[in-house]
Amino acid sequence: MIRIVIAVDQQMLRGALTSLLKFEEDIEVVADVSDGQQAWEAITKFKPDVCLVDIEMPYLTGLELAEKVRSTGINCKIIIVTTYGRPGYLQKAMSAKVDGYLLKDEPIEYLITSIRKVMNGKKVISTDLAAAILLKEECPLTDRETEVLRLTKEGMTTNDITKELYLTKGTVRNYLSSAIQKLEAESRQQAVNIAVEKGWL
Repeated sequence: MIRIVIAVDQQMLRGALTSLLKFEEDIEVVADVSDGQQAWEAITKFKPDVCLVDIEMPYLTGLELAEKVRSTGINCKIIIVTTYGRPGYLQKAMSAKVDGYLLKDEPIEYLITSIRKVMNGKKVISTDLAAAILLKEECPLTDRETEVLRLTKEGMTTNDITKELYLTKGTVRNYLSSAIQKLEAESRQQAVNIAVEKGWL
């Protein structure tokens, strides 16, 4: 019997997945939860074989949950189920050593087959996304440019960043300007969005 925890914050999808998986004779849903913290608690309590997890959830994201499971050595397969087909998310998921990365619009049969494949030690990625792994781009940003963009993403102003990194306003502006230029963006926020999408932040 394959014991599964479902962690999806959308109630309707979570309910649908739970109901459909219950029809499978070799699958048992031991818990269905709506956020990352509840997912972690369910994994430590029930010791499931597989956790189906959304990539964006409150408290702990799917990727943070995967990293936590891996770092503690818990033997639980992680399958990300998401609407995000962007290369950046997929690259981060691969870095977190997830066992599967599936788009939510895949047929339920594909999900069930993927669960069984993962249990047999295989990795599964939605066909539409497989090419994205081969198209991994090298990050053109320096460490400092990346750091300045990361702080911008966290909501810091130029003044905040100067204090955080002990730099002058002019230097911070130069790093931001360089990052914006390299990413062919029109603003610092657009540069942040591009870097996040490509998995560089």
